[in-house]
Amino acid sequence: MCDINDHDNKNPRIGTKIVPVASAVGTVLSHDITEIRPGEFKGRAFKKGHLVREDDISHLQRLGKENLFILHIDEDEMHENDAALAIAQALAGKGVKMAGEPNEGKINLVAAREGLLKINREALLNFNMLGEVMCATIHNNSLVKEGQLIAGTRAIPLVIKKSIIEEAVNIADNAGSIVSVDTIRKPKAGIVITGNEVYYGRIKDAFEPVIRKKVAALRGEVVGVYFAPDDEKVIEDRIRELIDGGADLIITSGGMSVDPDDVTRFAIRNLGVDEMHYGSPVLPGAMFLVAYTSKKVRESKNAEDSKGVLPYSPTEPIPILGIPACGMYADITVFDLILPRVLAGEKIGRKELAALGEGGLCLKCDTCRYPVCPFGK
Repeated sequence: MCDINDHDNKNPRIGTKIVPVASAVGTVLSHDITEIRPGEFKGRAFKKGHLVREDDISHLQRLGKENLFILHIDEDEMHENDAALAIAQALAGKGVKMAGEPNEGKINLVAAREGLLKINREALLNFNMLGEVMCATIHNNSLVKEGQLIAGTRAIPLVIKKSIIEEAVNIADNAGSIVSVDTIRKPKAGIVITGNEVYYGRIKDAFEPVIRKKVAALRGEVVGVYFAPDDEKVIEDRIRELIDGGADLIITSGGMSVDPDDVTRFAIRNLGVDEMHYGSPVLPGAMFLVAYTSKKVRESKNAEDSKGVLPYSPTEPIPILGIPACGMYADITVFDLILPRVLAGEKIGRKELAALGEGGLCLKCDTCRYPVCPFGK
């Protein structure tokens, strides 16, 4: 039996002494001990705090344990499980909860509700830069179900300095949260499908069923669908009518390319929107558009028509999403990346669109496995 006096926190044996297993009867385990039986079992064989008995010796030896750590924790130190609990509580923001108690210094975080996962990437990087704590997550902006595993965190050493945990907690606290799940509102979508070829019946529309399916997948409803020719004034009027009818999300399709007849984006601009961003670094979806209505547009409905109560908040801008022609033939486009974020209340501007360039190239796999793929990540 030898005393370990090295208090360098990089030493995994800090605060411990070693006892041979054969002489360990009556001692208390300082950490969980894992057992692995290939193809059968992987889990905790002995729990932290277990009092070692005579009949445990052979079991421990089968697990490859010739020596056990007997733990001594100084006042400025923490056990791995206590540390894991502290950092998990700090990491978990709104819509996130811990899955059970810490085990072997590790604890998982799961979604407490259905919604859009948000990861503060800069804060997560700073957290992991500490080195003696870690947090691994699934991808930012993933749609998640209640109870879904979204992150795992742990303290890496068996005994860790309290100062490291305090620093880790401070990083999370200063960030507001590092891992959170935002709720997604159920939209009342108004759809305007543009193009002379569809309006005059020269071809069959392929946009409406696609858009309806995507809105329904997010538990929204379609409150109206209009078809419009390539006429700026007609398109503008149809959008206004949908807003007056209670739409809190406008989706337009077609008319987004550079042809002279493609005037949809000009009609949107003519509404008097507060901002409009045309173009995205995503394929498919380079000619995507996102805009937000101005207060003047939102208050265009006469109050007497709704008995003084508008079907939308006049203080909230209504998003307008313009889908280019790729939305007809590509299963997944930039629209699928942006729509959940808009419904989670995120304001999408030029910076948010520009950030989609990395990971914004669809590989057009023979079998689409989105979202289990690199697209949009």
